[in-house]
Amino acid sequence: MAGIKFRVLLDSNQKEEVFCDILLSIDDNFESFFNTIIKAYDFKGDQMASFYASNEEWDKGEEVSLMDVSFGEEGQQRTMSNTSIQSMVEAPDQKFILVYDFMKMWIFLVECIGLQEETPSKPTVILSVGEKPKEDSKELDEEFQMPADSGEKEDEDEFGFNDYEDGFSEEDLNPYM
Repeated sequence: MAGIKFRVLLDSNQKEEVFCDILLSIDDNFESFFNTIIKAYDFKGDQMASFYASNEEWDKGEEVSLMDVSFGEEGQQRTMSNTSIQSMVEAPDQKFILVYDFMKMWIFLVECIGLQEETPSKPTVILSVGEKPKEDSKELDEEFQMPADSGEKEDEDEFGFNDYEDGFSEEDLNPYM
């Protein structure tokens, strides 16, 4: 048995880096690791999340999701509760991306920064740097934002076109009126 240390950096627009170092047993599973990260950042942990194996360019690789969302499709999906850290660490500097809350897209860059002989009894935050943002401080990702309501209600057809657009009158659109 051994302990493994990860640096968990919050990917954000802040000028100051925000990260924590977490020490856990290499035999722990990703669910335990996820819960430790969520507690370290004072998040509620009530949103969907996934870890992705990554590389030097921080590309997303194999997914380890919080819940099985395969809906009975062929092949077993890796979930955090049934996947050990050891099974996914392929290099001494193994990287993962953790995406939390797919609507707000909190992204954590996770990198293995060391091993130790002693096995910790439970996952532990051993270093915390920077002021962590509040979970509700981030707006919805632009892709999911609804357009602002101007207060004016215009009649739209099923294709999103307003009545009388392009200077056509009601008679032009329906000559039998």
